[in-house]
Amino acid sequence: MALRQVFQGAGRAAGRRLATVIAGGLVVAALGQSAPAGARAVELELVLGVDTSMSVGADEFALQMAGYAAAFRHPEVLQAIRGSNGGIAVTLVQWADSYQQAVSIDWTWVGDLASAAVLADRIARVGRRFVGPGTALAAALAYCLDRFEGNGFEGVRRTVDISGDGRDNRGPRVTLVRALAMTSGITVNGLAILNDEPFLDRYYERQVIVGPDAFVVAAADYQDFAAAIVKKLVREIAGPQIARAPPAAPRGYWARAVVPEMRRSSTSSTIRRNSMSIPFSVSTRS
Repeated sequence: MALRQVFQGAGRAAGRRLATVIAGGLVVAALGQSAPAGARAVELELVLGVDTSMSVGADEFALQMAGYAAAFRHPEVLQAIRGSNGGIAVTLVQWADSYQQAVSIDWTWVGDLASAAVLADRIARVGRRFVGPGTALAAALAYCLDRFEGNGFEGVRRTVDISGDGRDNRGPRVTLVRALAMTSGITVNGLAILNDEPFLDRYYERQVIVGPDAFVVAAADYQDFAAAIVKKLVREIAGPQIARAPPAAPRGYWARAVVPEMRRSSTSSTIRRNSMSIPFSVSTRS
């Protein structure tokens, strides 16, 4: 059973179906099964999940794609890829509302300068698939988890990298799908863009990410995205970093919001692991 089938419908009904699937372990078994014969061994299988909901303007979508393309040409990312055992496998997914998910770039091996340059060029040419009215994080994560099955690769680690600028406001709670990822040994990391919600990184930390080395990177805005994604990819490919505690978020923030009304964020960026953080410069130098 594909996880996406659980979301046939909306609201409580979809949530009950998802809870049933979790309890029965139907999808967990599929996600946890061994790779098919002939699968290519890699260090990391990585799903890049890109937010294209209505809150993301056309210029902001373009900045996301430009940031990903630039990251796969960045010396620090290239060094991490070259240092990996067997390279990495990458796929790029766009997501928005409950029924709006699509693969923009299918699974691609990246293990040297040439293959990284090819992927960067492909990302730079990606067009927008959706302008969804809602932000369905649960459906997006479920779709991303489905991408691992039968993808032709066998990674030492499997990671979903979800980026977005808002909390979920459509369908079941994202924490239900996160439980499936945890049971299947799949790490979920987050890239929170703080231009509309300055504490979104805290929400991702508590509601979205999962895994022993799971972490959140915060970008102050879309202009900051390129620097943030470099930091994130280097850490995902090469390993975790040390972190320290963040300031507290406002009381009641963790409730899901449909129309958030909060002040704009500061211009700093933050890399976060669970309840820990390290401020870093928005420049591309480490």
